[in-house]
Amino acid sequence: MSVSLPPLRDVIARHGLSASKALGQNFLFDGQLLARIAAIPGDLTDAEVLEVGPGPGGLTRALLAAGADVTAIERDRRCIPALLELGEAYPGKLRVIEGDALEVDAPALFAERPHIVSNLPYNVGTALLVGWLTGAWQPWWQSLTLMFQREVAKRIVAQPGSDHYGRLAVLAQWRSAARIAMPVHRSAFTPPPKVMSAVVHITPIEPPEGVRVDVLERVTAAAFGQRRKMLRQSLKSVPGALDALDTLGIDPTRRAETISVADFVAIARTIPSRS
Repeated sequence: MSVSLPPLRDVIARHGLSASKALGQNFLFDGQLLARIAAIPGDLTDAEVLEVGPGPGGLTRALLAAGADVTAIERDRRCIPALLELGEAYPGKLRVIEGDALEVDAPALFAERPHIVSNLPYNVGTALLVGWLTGAWQPWWQSLTLMFQREVAKRIVAQPGSDHYGRLAVLAQWRSAARIAMPVHRSAFTPPPKVMSAVVHITPIEPPEGVRVDVLERVTAAAFGQRRKMLRQSLKSVPGALDALDTLGIDPTRRAETISVADFVAIARTIPSRS
């Protein structure tokens, strides 16, 4: 859908907006970059899309231009008038909800599974991601296309043995496929953050059977909470975990960063459900 819109910088100036450090905001103005991000999930024509933290609506514009039906959750009420103006330019295509995405019941907003596409606020991005990854499966969303600090993005896609491999990688990869779709230089943002960023694309896959996510969370939290210790020390606080190592033939003197996602899943599956 081709719609003539004023430059985003003009909209921000007219509404007196500035990025809030307290809300983890950094604005993107580059239309071509935003269009590339909006294209990562694939064809969005008439697709339901959830955007968290749209700010003044840079990425929102790109999603609407791609044909998506966008639901935007924005905590910063200063940005609401600019978003409502954007909704007037795309009648019936943008729904704006003022609220905290950590508190809004997002699944209840959709009759069909949406794509989630967001330049997430830095201060809540990881918490939102963990919530989306640890819910019921198949999940209520179709795909996740999310902007993170580059170090967080590396943690999501990390492989065993790397410095970035940890709990977040296991939670992301045991029942979804995660990849870094594109890097984003700090100079693309206003104001420029101190760190580089990257867009991560995550799609759900069929998970292994017989694994409780709460058990996997406990195992990975214990293992990586004391990652310099051997598993026989770090996992002794999880009932049944050491017996699971013995059953699976996993050397208890190994450290968490050497254990594959599949082995963590196997450990969680082997722990009795009563524990």
